[in-house]
Amino acid sequence: MSEELADELEAINAIYNPGTLVQSAEDASADIYILTLPEEDTASLRLQFSAAYPSEPPFVLGTYSSSEHGKRGAAARDLALFRAAVGDVYEPGQVCLFDAIEKFKELLLESSSDDREGGDATSSPINSPDLQQQPPPAPTPSPSQPQQQPEPPWILSDPVIELKSTFLARCAPVSSPTQAAGYVQHLLSTDRKVRSATHNMTAWRIRGPNGTSFQDCDDDGETAAGGRLLHLMQLMDLWDTMVVVTRWYGGQKLGPRRFALINTAARDAFVKAGLVAVKDGNSAAETTKKKGGHGK
Repeated sequence: MSEELADELEAINAIYNPGTLVQSAEDASADIYILTLPEEDTASLRLQFSAAYPSEPPFVLGTYSSSEHGKRGAAARDLALFRAAVGDVYEPGQVCLFDAIEKFKELLLESSSDDREGGDATSSPINSPDLQQQPPPAPTPSPSQPQQQPEPPWILSDPVIELKSTFLARCAPVSSPTQAAGYVQHLLSTDRKVRSATHNMTAWRIRGPNGTSFQDCDDDGETAAGGRLLHLMQLMDLWDTMVVVTRWYGGQKLGPRRFALINTAARDAFVKAGLVAVKDGNSAAETTKKKGGHGK
């Protein structure tokens, strides 16, 4: 831990509540910290600081836990807003967490106002079978996102719909954890429908130099879902790849069935990306339909 980070940790815990920023007991060797956002009904986030911080920005890995009383999709919202806040206030060589937290509070207030004015902005956006024939919406750069950042090369699954809940997966090749996190940040910052979804669960596996490897996942409030996605990638022996599975809740609980649907969507994205072969040459979704319908 650098002297600047140690001083900042002490200051953050003094300004807000003790325990606002603490080192993760599970990832102590990786300089991963848990930030409990100070606003009511907000998520806790996982941050990673490189040895070069503050010459390099903190890495916002994902959510650690969602608020017990938070609305569906609130954890993804908090994650996206805090990533945007860090991007907005960070300056090389300057610690940024206090400014990022205060900027997050501003963005959260603006987001709450937009939601009240937007009415049904959180409803499921996928209601027609020809979704995949529709061109994706053009990304809208935000002030916190560099406009030169390229669109991630997402490959989308077919939507999986059951009891009005919709699951959509997308995967992309990645070569570093920073790139994977950047792709998630870009997605949440440029696609409001994804940002307002109930859950955005992620996993990635990356081979590094000299025999090293990196793998991580994020449940985004759906307990154990990220770990199950990572386990699926391990079983399929997929490397240098990430996957994001988005769920829009349809109002009816699916129980444990939802985990199978999450993995079905993820596998279909992997198949469409050419990462895994299907014996008859069809996609996972097409194979499922031949067996009698989606989601089976």
